[in-house]
Amino acid sequence: MKLNQIYIKRLIFIISLWPILSLSVAIFLNNLGANPVEFIERHFGKWALIFLCLTLSMTPLRRITHMNQWILYRRMLGLFTFFYATVHLLCYIGLDYHFAWIDIKNDIIKHRYVLVGFLGWLLLLPLAITSSDTMMRKLKFNWKRLHRLIYLIAILGVLHFLWLVKKDITEPLIYALIIFILFLLRLNMFKRQKL
Repeated sequence: MKLNQIYIKRLIFIISLWPILSLSVAIFLNNLGANPVEFIERHFGKWALIFLCLTLSMTPLRRITHMNQWILYRRMLGLFTFFYATVHLLCYIGLDYHFAWIDIKNDIIKHRYVLVGFLGWLLLLPLAITSSDTMMRKLKFNWKRLHRLIYLIAILGVLHFLWLVKKDITEPLIYALIIFILFLLRLNMFKRQKL
């Protein structure tokens, strides 16, 4: 890897820590609103969606710009997606429900937004586990098949957000539109490859 690409990767890594820094500042300034637990949960949930969109955009950006280096950042962005989704889940389990597993189980059964969110995280888990070069070599073509789950995860993520907010659905619809456009771009590229 070229030296400038290493520096770019390091810079992206540092920038990707912004959600933690911004939340730390909000906590320090006591600026978490009337419901701090909900604020923290949603903060990490939204950032998980943002990183998911960034991850999905790497392949279209490579095709549009004809620059292969976009793919070098896809894995890191994908792992940050998993990281922030996991923190979001841990906030729900620990801060919201204080590890009351029976109550958590009942909440998953009762609320569809919790169920799809949990399913989305479960599907992210094997993608994170198999993100290394070693796993890519071991799984071969199956690696690509497995990592296509990212599109289903994106749909589940948007549904989770959409069903959670209920009233003002503007923000989840923006994410839905971004993901839809990225799907169309990917589908168009897939069709071109088959021609």
